[in-house]
Amino acid sequence: MLNEIKKSAAYIAAQTEDFRPEVGIILSTGLGDFADHIEVKYSLEYKDIPGFPVSTVEGHKGRLIFGHIEGRRVVAMQGRFHYYEGYTMQQVTFPVRVMKLLGIEFLFVSNASGGINPTFRVGDLMIINDHINLMPNPLIGRNMDEFGPRFQDMHNCYDSALIAKATSIADEECIKLQYGVYVGTTGPTFETQAEYRYFKAIGGDAAGMSTVPEVIVARHMSIPVFAVSVITNCGLSDQIGDHEDVQAQGRKAGEKMAKLFVKLIKNL
Repeated sequence: MLNEIKKSAAYIAAQTEDFRPEVGIILSTGLGDFADHIEVKYSLEYKDIPGFPVSTVEGHKGRLIFGHIEGRRVVAMQGRFHYYEGYTMQQVTFPVRVMKLLGIEFLFVSNASGGINPTFRVGDLMIINDHINLMPNPLIGRNMDEFGPRFQDMHNCYDSALIAKATSIADEECIKLQYGVYVGTTGPTFETQAEYRYFKAIGGDAAGMSTVPEVIVARHMSIPVFAVSVITNCGLSDQIGDHEDVQAQGRKAGEKMAKLFVKLIKNL
């Protein structure tokens, strides 16, 4: 796997004239239009990158976008990979490893999630301040010592300094924020009512099918992480889960999230 990661990074570096991004951004369902805020310099299709998986989920475009936001060099993933697509956890997190070799110093992650906290409403932005992992851990298997330790500490896995900066920016921009614990599940089914009640009982505020593996691998490589969930449905209501509605709600909240990300990247 390490050789594949290095091969992929070398190909990308050659195609982008050694463009060295400072910030990696993972865009979720319905939030792919965030790339409109990037002064694009290079764009690569996943299918053309050696070793890269290909996104199979509607709403995930499958491109790496390189460019600038407020003078900062960034790389954005328009579409991510999920365990439920049949990929291994090593494949799901492969792009984060590659972005590390390309030079990223921070990782920004977005996702669409089902609200568990009864005070949340559809369209809210939730800053993730911790998670509960109910998926296979991506660090299972032989450790890649070149990237990080065998036993990774997960304190401050969502960087408290970045959260504090985001809170200040949100106050200035009058963006309402929620804060909470993200429960990572395998999917692809939306959760049952009993599962949502269980997630609430163990301390969850929102649930989704991504993010946690990417964050674990980022922390394994000592990359500070900032993550936002868009609450696209309320899991403890009688509302039926629907992927098209998740995409629509993600697009509606996308501008608020984009403003927050852009201002935070500017102030890193």
